Amino acid sequence: MATRPPPRAAAITVCVTTLIRPAQDADAGPGTTGRQLPGTPFGLWMWPALATLACTLTGIRGPLLGTDEIVTWDVAERSTARILAMLHRVDAVHGTYYLLMHGWTALFGSSHTSLRMPSALAMAATAAVVTLIGRRLFGERAGLCGGVLFAVVPVVSRYGQEARSYALVVLAATVATLLLLRAFDRPRSWGRWAAYSACLAVVGLLHLVALTVVAGHLAAVLLRARRRRRELWCFLAAAAVGGACAAPVILLGRSQASRQLFWVPEPDLWALAGIWPQVFASSLCAGAVVTLAALAGKERREALLPCAALVVVPPLVLWAASHGDVSYFRFQYVMFTVPHWAVLAGAGLAAAARSWRVVAVVLAALSLLVLPDQRRMREPFEHDVPHGADYAGAARTIEKYHRPGDGVVYVRGGPWMLDRGVRYYLGRDPELREVFLARSAAENDELYPAYCTQPARCLRGESRIWVVVPGTGPDPLESVPAVQARVLRAQYTTYGTERLSGLTVALLQRKS
Repeated sequence: MATRPPPRAAAITVCVTTLIRPAQDADAGPGTTGRQLPGTPFGLWMWPALATLACTLTGIRGPLLGTDEIVTWDVAERSTARILAMLHRVDAVHGTYYLLMHGWTALFGSSHTSLRMPSALAMAATAAVVTLIGRRLFGERAGLCGGVLFAVVPVVSRYGQEARSYALVVLAATVATLLLLRAFDRPRSWGRWAAYSACLAVVGLLHLVALTVVAGHLAAVLLRARRRRRELWCFLAAAAVGGACAAPVILLGRSQASRQLFWVPEPDLWALAGIWPQVFASSLCAGAVVTLAALAGKERREALLPCAALVVVPPLVLWAASHGDVSYFRFQYVMFTVPHWAVLAGAGLAAAARSWRVVAVVLAALSLLVLPDQRRMREPFEHDVPHGADYAGAARTIEKYHRPGDGVVYVRGGPWMLDRGVRYYLGRDPELREVFLARSAAENDELYPAYCTQPARCLRGESRIWVVVPGTGPDPLESVPAVQARVLRAQYTTYGTERLSGLTVALLQRKS
């Protein structure tokens, strides 16, 4: 599928032509160094935010919903009481996000764009926060460079187009860093520490593992503690309160971790280096950003260390914690480091480039180099790697040949969500009775439904039954649970089969 590349170059050109003359900005904050640009902070962060929004909205309808996104839609469609009941059993770490999406879909519907829009907006807001952090620590040029760099990172587009909590987690963790820096400015202001504490609570409620950002913040505070002991105690109190607010998610999430993450392998030493191409969704982009970040090494230590700690310490903590009963070492869980990498890379680019023309050339060159990765992010099955299940194709097949009174059998295999994936693309018409279903996932207060223990008694004389199974094997009924397959083979014969990407749709007809 070909999609038009995001209009990044236009955003960069605007920055070059409207922000040329350097000047000192008295309000830039205590960490500001180097040459400044005229204009308000609003004008500074607006361009990176718009560039990021343009990137994430370009092709947002292209990829089919992945399995995790199907789960988001399914849970968001349930009542609040059903969602809360499910969270006591599974997926508590995403509970806050499900409740937010429940309200969102009630207002805006559940189309592709609607489901993914909160993530797109969150990534755009993160670009603005990256710009403000860079401005505060390294100056306006560095802030603007960091914000635009963040916009062109492929993983930003990838998860800005995903109906999951990761983009919101990235935003919350980045805002927490900005609030911590503001608290450093006035360590005696309890209001600023309270805001930081509240933001940490939001981070924990959105995703438990993202609280490893606190480890990076602690490292930054300890590096300043020899001269500012008050900051350390205020930080510890604020972090404790924020963690306490997220205690329900911490307790439930910890008890459910082994069930949900049993498949994540324990990381070896090489995983610490190998994770970064995944974090950026591009090996080339990862190398370029890390190289630019290294150029910031000559900046003032007090400005450099907070961001350096945030890109190094949380992955190390997560790696160490993944050598127990459960491994948490997934690249999505350290994606909140990308904004801090962008801040450092922006500082490095601003320090190395002597003019805005050079900055524009570097940003344009990087945008072109990652263009193949950006296109890959928008391929039809990118959100369901490695399964590549064509839910939409299965729905089209059923709609084309459907007759009133048809039944259906969906086969669950591992993480597959064939029932809800096909049902999403079928919409409300045609309606198919799932013949072996005892209780739906919602009625079961689970992610998965419950099935009839005696399948023969669940049939109602359907003349035709659709069977949707994972994989493309020669005999679709081989993938059906044995007790169900025996009943189907005894009463039905295969009338037709269609093999699609990642799944097979078969039509069974009752024997005469």
